[in-house]
Amino acid sequence: MVGGSAVAPRLLAAATSPEVERWDRPVLVLPLGSAEQHGPHLPLCTDAMVAEELARAVVAGRDDLVLAPTMWLGASGEHEGFAGTLSIGTEVLARVVTEVVRSSRQSFRGVVVVNGHGGNADALARAVATADEEADELLVHAPRFPEADAHAGRTETSLLLAIEPSLVRQDEAMAGNTAPLSALAGALRSGGVRSVSANGVLGDPAGSTADEGRSLLVGATARLEAEIDGRFPR
Repeated sequence: MVGGSAVAPRLLAAATSPEVERWDRPVLVLPLGSAEQHGPHLPLCTDAMVAEELARAVVAGRDDLVLAPTMWLGASGEHEGFAGTLSIGTEVLARVVTEVVRSSRQSFRGVVVVNGHGGNADALARAVATADEEADELLVHAPRFPEADAHAGRTETSLLLAIEPSLVRQDEAMAGNTAPLSALAGALRSGGVRSVSANGVLGDPAGSTADEGRSLLVGATARLEAEIDGRFPR
C-alpha cells in the first residue's frame, strides 16, 4: 500500500453478515473505475486500480470506514473503437450507484464513492441528486493530481508504476496527442478519443517514475482523507 499504513483495511467482501451486523454503522467506501483502453502500455483496469489504491489507504487509516468491492465498469463511451473497452453507460451507472446507496441504508451511515474515471461524472451527479432527494449520505470524490495530463500519459503511468509496475508495458509506451484537453473538448464530445488520438493516449508517458507516482498518491490520499473527515467526522 502506498502511504505506509500498517493497518489492514476492513473489507466488506471478507466479512460475514453477522460481523457486519455487529459493526457500529460505519461508512462504506466504494472505489469506482472503468474498463477502458489506456494506450498501448497501460492496462484496461488503470482507473479502477488508482481508485482502489486511494480507497484502501483511507480505509486503513480509520476504523469507522469499510472498503467495498471495486466497481470495474463505468461510463466509457468516449473510448469506443478501442479493443477491450467495456461501458455500461451513464444511465445504467447512475442507477447502479443509486441502488448501492439505497441498499446500504441497513448497515452503513453513508457511502463515499472514490471515482477514478472522469467519464463517470455525469452518472455520479445524478446519483448524488437522487441521494439528496431521499436523504441518503453520498459523497463523491474525484482524485486530483497537480499538472496531470489527460489520459494514459505521464501521470497515470507514474501512478501504475507505483501501484503495480508489472502491468506497465514500458517498452510500448509512446506519446499521443499532447494538446491541452481544453483544445480537444469539442472533438472529444463529437467523435471520442479515437478522433483525436490514434493510440488512445492524451499526453506523453515519457519521464514517468514510480517515485512520482508514490508522491502523487500521498497527496491524493491526504485530500481524500480531508474530504471524508469534513463530511463524516471521526
